[in-house]
Amino acid sequence: MIRVYVSVGSNVDRETNVRAAVAALRAEFGSLVISTVYASRAIGFSGEDFYNLVVGFRTDQPVHAVLERLRGIEAERGRKRSDSRFGPRTLDIDLLLYGDLVLCDDKVRVPREEIKRYAFVLGPLAEIAGELRHPETGERISDLWSRFKADDQVLTPVPFVWQEIVATS
Repeated sequence: MIRVYVSVGSNVDRETNVRAAVAALRAEFGSLVISTVYASRAIGFSGEDFYNLVVGFRTDQPVHAVLERLRGIEAERGRKRSDSRFGPRTLDIDLLLYGDLVLCDDKVRVPREEIKRYAFVLGPLAEIAGELRHPETGERISDLWSRFKADDQVLTPVPFVWQEIVATS
């Protein structure tokens, strides 16, 4: 089984969409490891703050099958891939890591470049997978986070009660 990490974000009906995404991931992949949910401001456009988190799970599905399921979950929540890259999102689920796979093709790039670029990705990933090593650089995720310059990317923890939606491990 491959350990997979995905980022989840929403700035449209945030709580409902984040809960639905986590429930769908649980239904598809089973036991989840879930970071704290953070509020962060929109980057690249003016809009409502996002709720962001990182979720980890194990799967035996091939990388492209996982990607298609993630896109399906986004579509179920009203995400249209034709929308602007920098704009409001009902739901954004990005494949960050798929084991130690390094792959760049016309459908996917893993590890995702945003890991080293955005606090709302790297911070939550370091929280739940800090000892993991970045597949390209070999650096521990926690070390990347400790050196990250996040002065203009503030993360604010959001009290979130998951109740029976997920089983964390």
